[in-house]
Amino acid sequence: MTLSRRGFVRQFGVGAVGTMVAPGIAGRGLEALTPGRGPIELAPKPLLIRLDSNENPDGPGPVALQAIRDALGDTMRYPDDAVTLLQTAVADLHGTDPYHVRLGCGSTDILRACVQAFTSPTRGLVTAAPSYESPSVEAERVGAPVQAVRVTSDLTLDLDGMAAASKGAGLIYLCNPNNPTATVHGGQVVRAFIDRVLRDTPELTVLVDEAYHEYVDDPGYSTMVPLALEHPRVVVTRTFSKVYGMAGLRVGYALGRPATMNTIEKYILDLGINALGAAAATASLKAKGHVAREQARNRAARDFTRKAFADLGYACGPSEANFIMVDVRRDPRAFRAACRDRGVMVGRPFPPLETQARITIGTMDEMRRAMPVFKEVLGSA
Repeated sequence: MTLSRRGFVRQFGVGAVGTMVAPGIAGRGLEALTPGRGPIELAPKPLLIRLDSNENPDGPGPVALQAIRDALGDTMRYPDDAVTLLQTAVADLHGTDPYHVRLGCGSTDILRACVQAFTSPTRGLVTAAPSYESPSVEAERVGAPVQAVRVTSDLTLDLDGMAAASKGAGLIYLCNPNNPTATVHGGQVVRAFIDRVLRDTPELTVLVDEAYHEYVDDPGYSTMVPLALEHPRVVVTRTFSKVYGMAGLRVGYALGRPATMNTIEKYILDLGINALGAAAATASLKAKGHVAREQARNRAARDFTRKAFADLGYACGPSEANFIMVDVRRDPRAFRAACRDRGVMVGRPFPPLETQARITIGTMDEMRRAMPVFKEVLGSA
């Protein structure tokens, strides 16, 4: 008896498809594949605990997984309808219309498009050091100068320094909360910063990356989405990779004025969102309680981890994300290698920080199993 692809999926489920993936693939992540980060490094086998790429250990919620199963039978079609439904769902979430929304192959696709749209060899990029590197990598690729302003001693973005560097620039990238430092600036502070830089350089575009928006507990924080919907020089990006657990499905979006979205769209990957990712993302936006549950899970595991490091005598900066930055008081490369040898993967080094290690928050069980490894490594010479 022959079995169609649809019948195969219905009989064996999505999990059966996953078993056909090559073993090495599971050991790779964004940490290994982004340009400028050196050769691909496979995770140890058997893979134990992945705390290196700020992924959500819970993965997509049940509603999203069911949406994927339901959509598998139609994957011979191009994803236009699924993408349109998602664009409408995102617009509804933010109380606007689809003309203010553009979707991308993860928010990284949109960050790249913004660099191409708003920078040039004469109008560069301003970012933080360290911050998410994708905009800097793209700016260097297209020949736009990059000014990376070092974070302050408390690991927050140096907004004064970034404002001074932004005069004459084409794009300023503000990751809030910032990856990898996990720090956040309040809404009033960010609005004042944006007003300041746009007053000094009206033709500048401000790109606010809110990838970790859902994890923020700081009461002073607020999203810049309302400002982006009003101001043609402000763009906000979000992703389904973090709180929604879809890093492997690659779905993100931008919000802004329609004319600004049209400018960005010229550089966004055409047909960059697949039907399964679009279906899962649309379903997730309608899943009641998912975000609140993930917030609570992350908060509990994060608090446990920060306290455990503090009990060992190692300082953790404040965290408003699903990762923490720990001063391990040694070369983070050696710390990372020692943890990896013991089956725990943590983030790569983030220059110019010399002794800081970024650790993703996994499940509570994963963090309980990882802490003895961290204690052993930190207790060694």
